[in-house]
Amino acid sequence: MSNHLKNETSAYLKEYVNSQVAWHPYNEESFKRAKEEKRPIFLSIGYSGSYWCDVMRKESFEDPIIAKLLNEHFIPIKVDKDERTDLDKYYKQVYKLMNGQSCASPISLFLTEDREPFYAAAYIGTTPRGNVLDFYSLLNVVIEKYKNDKATMVQKAQEVLHHMPPPKGKIQATRLHVDIIKTIKQHALNLFDKEEGGFGTEPKFLQLSTLDLLLEAHKITQDPELLSMVTFSFDKMIQGEIHDKKNGGFFHYANKQSWAMPRPEKMLYDNAYIASLLLKLSEITQNKTYQETALKTIEYTLKHFTYDGLFGSNGFEQEGTWHYDPKIVTSFNAMMISTLLEASKIDAGYLKTALDKLDQLLQQHYSNNRLYHTQGVPAFLEDYAYLGQTLLQAYHLTHQADYLLLAERLANQSINYFYEHGLWRFSQELPELYDDIHDPLYPSALATELLMLQDLSLKIDSDYTPIVFKTLEVHSYNLMRQPLSSPQLTKALLRHLKKML
Repeated sequence: MSNHLKNETSAYLKEYVNSQVAWHPYNEESFKRAKEEKRPIFLSIGYSGSYWCDVMRKESFEDPIIAKLLNEHFIPIKVDKDERTDLDKYYKQVYKLMNGQSCASPISLFLTEDREPFYAAAYIGTTPRGNVLDFYSLLNVVIEKYKNDKATMVQKAQEVLHHMPPPKGKIQATRLHVDIIKTIKQHALNLFDKEEGGFGTEPKFLQLSTLDLLLEAHKITQDPELLSMVTFSFDKMIQGEIHDKKNGGFFHYANKQSWAMPRPEKMLYDNAYIASLLLKLSEITQNKTYQETALKTIEYTLKHFTYDGLFGSNGFEQEGTWHYDPKIVTSFNAMMISTLLEASKIDAGYLKTALDKLDQLLQQHYSNNRLYHTQGVPAFLEDYAYLGQTLLQAYHLTHQADYLLLAERLANQSINYFYEHGLWRFSQELPELYDDIHDPLYPSALATELLMLQDLSLKIDSDYTPIVFKTLEVHSYNLMRQPLSSPQLTKALLRHLKKML
């Protein structure tokens, strides 16, 4: 069977090169074929290391009957979610609108030949699961309906697209006030796991963004209860199975509330973030365990995630062997380089490593005044935000003006490309995709951008405060009522309100 992924560079897409399904890449040529042949599109988005992506690949896409149905009646398109983060975000918004809940990876969508989504699911297996039909039955239903009742499918898709964010109509603004600190503390105490630390039940995720916010609130108030929630959580994580004490690093999540039975998967962004927070916590508490754990985590990432001098995106265990995805993502690398810069305050040797990697990242992903997310993929808001933040950190430590000048240039480019009256688009290629204020896996691009602009305003003559304030104002209703639902944007709000304290 002819497969159209052989020229793709993504390690995830390469897993499907020999698939029985005639996968196409996400490009104009594939869409043109769908229109010419009047076929619906089956869009599958996933990533290397995802358990359910792997199960679906082996169980569903290697099934000859399913492959035959997909090849004969659809244009099947495969996407790497880390390579096209914009598509993953966009279609997860579609999924949430259609199903009333969020989903992890994979995401499986049926689109019209004009790319209008009319059905969204996550994992689809060869047997029914809940309200989702088995793949055979679902494909046959879609084939029949698309042939005989296409108008209904198109109408449903148009309704979904109409309700995509941002919300239409007037923004409901609320006064931004320092009382939010009381709300942060009260909500955190209500949600905090007093037995095991952290937040949530099963599966148990690290929730680093929330812990970061509590540290920020403690920095302002010196409230010992805020700090206690953070230290207790990290103590439990470090002692728990989610911390790989044998090999190093932290797993992405644990299946048990007690941080036990972790999923054998490690993300660069998790390990960069947790090491950074542990270093800050060590400085506040003078507890050497936090510093030692942070440095061991950094050494683990340097040893196992490094690929051609930069950092791959994630690692996962399959059949007893660890594999590391070599995909170089600008935002993830900027996070890790930022952590190395933080570590250089303890060990000066990390400074050269960090600056070498920063310069290499710029050489590979910034050319002709354009930034890239991965090879050949234009940068998203998160890339500008995280890289700008890292450049400012490099300037602060080295006083090399080039880093500051580039940070200012990237900030101005990001405003020009993405900013729109208090809202921020996530992607230039998907102008209708706006970034949300939540931190589902790592701090949102929007929040990181504001934190970067706040820092930049202190170092140059330009004042980005009006843009920061307008963004906070647009989201003030949700921020003031549910600050823990968007921890990093709340952190940016706290920094904005500092002058009133």
